[in-house]
Amino acid sequence: MASKLHFFLLLTVSCASLHMSMAGDPDILTDFIPPPAFLGAPSGNYFTFTGMRSLVGEPFPTTFKVLKATMIEFPALEGQSVSYSVLQFPNGTVNPPHTHPRASELLFVLMGSLQVGFVDTTNKLFTQTLQEGDIFVFPKGLVHFQFNGDAKNPALALSAFGSASPGTVKVPSAVFNSTIDDQVLALSFKTDVATIQKLKSGLSG
Repeated sequence: MASKLHFFLLLTVSCASLHMSMAGDPDILTDFIPPPAFLGAPSGNYFTFTGMRSLVGEPFPTTFKVLKATMIEFPALEGQSVSYSVLQFPNGTVNPPHTHPRASELLFVLMGSLQVGFVDTTNKLFTQTLQEGDIFVFPKGLVHFQFNGDAKNPALALSAFGSASPGTVKVPSAVFNSTIDDQVLALSFKTDVATIQKLKSGLSG
């Protein structure tokens, strides 16, 4: 009986370890994922992303803006378990609470300062004010935000992700721009349907 229990324990641990090892992007069995055959053999161009050139010499945006280099914009990233985003924060702007369900995020502040934070599964809030040169990690799947509280100066940050397709779920939009029934939302937020509808109208633009 003891030996059988030991066997099942080892089997459970092995299955859990296998699940953990497969929790990120799947491993590939080649050096890289080539482009479709009709596009021809890959060259250096396939491994080069030029989408960030728009940052060079351009005026800073007047609203919060994200430029992404994920598998969608840069197909060569497929199977490489990495991606980037450049975040531009004019003064007083926010990247609203959101999650990345498939990756942790490493944020590097290149210019200005940012107030950042995330909430863990016990609803504990971890916050920090970052200066130029600081790096902050947002654990995978947790709700987090970034805010440029400086009334005069913009901020610029670079985010690296441990997935070629980290995904983004924007909490306000996912809740109030979805088709979740107003009554369900009203009960969940302990308010009335009129308030829910007002919130929805404010986020519909």
